[in-house]
Amino acid sequence: MGMMTEQKILRAAIVGSTGYGGVELIRLLQHHPQVEITSVISSSSSGVPISDGFPHLTNIVERNLDGVVPAEIAERADVVFTATPSGVSAKLVPQLMEAGLKVIDLSGDFRIKDGSVYEEWYKHKAPDDDVLAQAVYGLCEVFGEEVVDVDFISNPGCYPTATLLGLIPAISAGWIDPASIIIDAKSGVSGAGRGTSLMAHYAEINENFKAYKVNKHQHIPEIEQVLSEVAGEKVTVTFTTHLAPMTRGIMSTMYASLLGAYTEEDFVELYRQYYKDRRFVRVRDQGTWPATKEVSGSNYCDIGFSVDSRTGRVTFVSVIDNVVKGAAGQAIQNLNLMMGWEESLGLTFTPVYP
Repeated sequence: MGMMTEQKILRAAIVGSTGYGGVELIRLLQHHPQVEITSVISSSSSGVPISDGFPHLTNIVERNLDGVVPAEIAERADVVFTATPSGVSAKLVPQLMEAGLKVIDLSGDFRIKDGSVYEEWYKHKAPDDDVLAQAVYGLCEVFGEEVVDVDFISNPGCYPTATLLGLIPAISAGWIDPASIIIDAKSGVSGAGRGTSLMAHYAEINENFKAYKVNKHQHIPEIEQVLSEVAGEKVTVTFTTHLAPMTRGIMSTMYASLLGAYTEEDFVELYRQYYKDRRFVRVRDQGTWPATKEVSGSNYCDIGFSVDSRTGRVTFVSVIDNVVKGAAGQAIQNLNLMMGWEESLGLTFTPVYP
């Protein structure tokens, strides 16, 4: 594995470069020592300089947007990130793989292993089963070993990343009752993407806080699929999402019944042990809980706990930057693992504070 770091620079293409996930990939990959962005691709704006739509990239990324032509992408790149809306990747990824590219998909199209479940929640036609079977789910801190040397990674969703990292060690240890889990999650508005909608309209979201997709969010089956795998039994969860008047950040606050007399110190120790050598999960000391701003602009997931012996329940608080650890940062972390590089390569920046 160590040998691979001597390789030539890897050429990367980004499909969906005019969305928040794509433009964040550009920001992060600029600082990656092993990667060069050789193509930024947009189906809607090909031929136009990317800095037209994103003036912050002026003099940084001086290139025109390319169209989506798999054969041409393969001539210019070795790996392609697909930061596309749901429904697009399902059709595009098989063509990219056929052209000989490695693919890291940031959409939800390949996360759900059962095509009929995908169709029910996402309302799009599922990818073919044989392509679905090739997709490795890249929740780095849990399944990192499984993505080494593969050609196709499905990057986890933003809410599932914060939620699963917060719950998996406790479920794995058998400390909480999987049937009792309630998840209360909040996201910044960038999670809705760059497309305009009434929901993300300034006058509608500013000074406001709203629940949406209650019991209907498309990340529910993804969370349940992974928790079921870890628990070894079918797990269902109650999951409520809220939109907060901020740009970046996700906070997942989770509640579960304890299966034993565990203390907060026990949880801190269990989680530090579970995530040992995983530098992007930071487990807080007893009595302190993370806030979204403390991970903003970074690839960290911060987790804190409160055990209530009175109710026999434990509360988990898990925060990430939805555009970094919830999307582009984790995708690069997956690339590093895929290539056999140091997991944190190009991702070691400090959160932006305040």
